[in-house]
Amino acid sequence: MVLFRQLSLGSKAALAAVTVFVSMIVSRSYLAESLEVRAWRWLFRLQLALFVNSLMLIGSLYIWRCTVSNLCHSPVGESTCFQLWKLVVVAFLALAHSSFFTMFFLVAEEPYLLSLVAYSCLGAYIIMLFFLCILNSVEQAYQLLAWRSGRIVGSLDKTRKLVLRPALAVVVTAVLSVMGLLNAAQPPAVKTVEVPIHQLPPSMNNLKIVLLSDIHLGPTVGRTKMEMFVRMVNSLEPDITVIVGDLSDSEASVLRTAVTPLGQLHSRLGTYFVTGNHEYYTSDVSNWFALLESLHVRPLHNENVKVSATGAQHNAKEDNDWICLAGVDDIEADILHYSGHGMDLDKALEGCSPDHTTILLAHQPLAAKRALQAHPDINLILSGHTHAGQIFPMNVAVYLLNPFFAGLYRVAQGTFVYVSPGTAYYGIPMRLGSRAEITELILKRAP
Repeated sequence: MVLFRQLSLGSKAALAAVTVFVSMIVSRSYLAESLEVRAWRWLFRLQLALFVNSLMLIGSLYIWRCTVSNLCHSPVGESTCFQLWKLVVVAFLALAHSSFFTMFFLVAEEPYLLSLVAYSCLGAYIIMLFFLCILNSVEQAYQLLAWRSGRIVGSLDKTRKLVLRPALAVVVTAVLSVMGLLNAAQPPAVKTVEVPIHQLPPSMNNLKIVLLSDIHLGPTVGRTKMEMFVRMVNSLEPDITVIVGDLSDSEASVLRTAVTPLGQLHSRLGTYFVTGNHEYYTSDVSNWFALLESLHVRPLHNENVKVSATGAQHNAKEDNDWICLAGVDDIEADILHYSGHGMDLDKALEGCSPDHTTILLAHQPLAAKRALQAHPDINLILSGHTHAGQIFPMNVAVYLLNPFFAGLYRVAQGTFVYVSPGTAYYGIPMRLGSRAEITELILKRAP
């Protein structure tokens, strides 16, 4: 206990994050099957919110030091404006920290203003923290160069830097945040991509598949945006519409009215859905499956349908005029020990043949990579998950952590992977360095 008291606040926050993370692992391993689903759902969300906030506290302490503490002993620290500035910083950090807790109480048909403000502050928090770190690194490099050249940085220069660094970070953060908010507020771009497919039946040449991904109905995305997405999809007159995971961030009962517009989708050969990791975070997958089926959206739970040009779904190999559309559960179902779920590629492809076109829906690019390692004869895999990074500087980390980032990848002569950058956004209503997208894939018969 004495040793704990001697630790700095940042060290205590890091220790708290480790403790919560260990508790998440323990609860997943030993409590997931013994607790009632609703209790497990709340426990998991609470642990996740506490874990993220523990990590954020380390960043918040750094932001406070750079924007407030370092100025307290300067002439600026004696002004009335500085006292107001301290209140602004406190409110900003408090809102950013509250963002993950809005998922407990502030999810409805349409987003609450508090949720939008809190998640916007979270986006600005990420941008500010990054640029403060960059500016600090530049300053350290400048001081090192000055020391090596024998120059001395005067006290006046130090005073100016104490003010200029947070001022510059605030200006950059404000500008980039506004740009990100305006970008995310736009309707998603419609991108048309032609994909050459071997073994594609002549009757299905120019088959149009519209791809949606990562809508994230929840604290900051509601029914109005869903209605817009449905209108945009219907205007494309798709043959097939697919939703490759992360449709929701809360329970089906809470978002029932928000997701209802999906029932108005007009897809000649059907609309299909596979789970993403966030469906498992809701711990409500069965209810989501039932709700989607009532809206004429078919979940592909490690299974496939054989779709012909006339819309019939074949269970027998009576003719060759069909394609195999398969879908797998998200790979995090295994990590979360979600009963009855987990990526089962062999089951999903049962009855499919290398002689026929096979299209696989798999939420994460990592799942796409694993699928191709096991079945390199898959013609096309449709994924999402990455959001193309959503906001800078997360783009860099997401690019490095995923085998496929965004867009179309030709893996082999007859094998493609397409990764959607997402149709909306997760939580933070910003996009910086990325653009939301509805993808129109046109399948062309290749020789």
